[in-house]
Amino acid sequence: MATLPAQAQTSADQRVRVRGTVSSIDATTLTVKTREGATTKVALKSGWQVAGVVKASVDDIKPGDFVGIASLPKADGGDGALEVLIFPAAMKGTGEGSYSWDLKPNSSMTNATVADAVKSVDGRTVTVKYQGKDKKISIADGTPIVTFAPATTADLTPGAVVFVPGEKAADGAISTSRVVVGTKGVVPPM
Repeated sequence: MATLPAQAQTSADQRVRVRGTVSSIDATTLTVKTREGATTKVALKSGWQVAGVVKASVDDIKPGDFVGIASLPKADGGDGALEVLIFPAAMKGTGEGSYSWDLKPNSSMTNATVADAVKSVDGRTVTVKYQGKDKKISIADGTPIVTFAPATTADLTPGAVVFVPGEKAADGAISTSRVVVGTKGVVPPM
């Protein structure tokens, strides 16, 4: 039986996002009760890492910051933020671009550099730049805004809320090298 090169096998994997609460964890598997109610097993790749999220505020968003903003189109034009992740400087450029997202129907994720931020009566509007393009996104008061923080496997207790970016193989098996967990009462809004 012929095997595909590792690169071809990886490109055949589908990117997936698992959102829910920890049911259990052992050395190689994280079991998550998903937001849809199903139980999903996620294989933890060698060297996998855990990161936490903590609350941030709209005032923490500065020109030059790299952010990930999930948003929906607004009836009056532009996009309205569903959530904002302020990346640490070391992660600038991670997943740069704007693409469909599965947080809500018709949502998109834009990972980009903040060009400017303008305060208004009902929140703030940011202009972000990515791959030679600009996008204006309004951030209403009350929009969840987070940033990454240290976390350990000890934070992955049953009931802890997680966001798991992973890959789904052709056989349906899901694996990941990163788990994001809510810390200090903050739920990963991604």
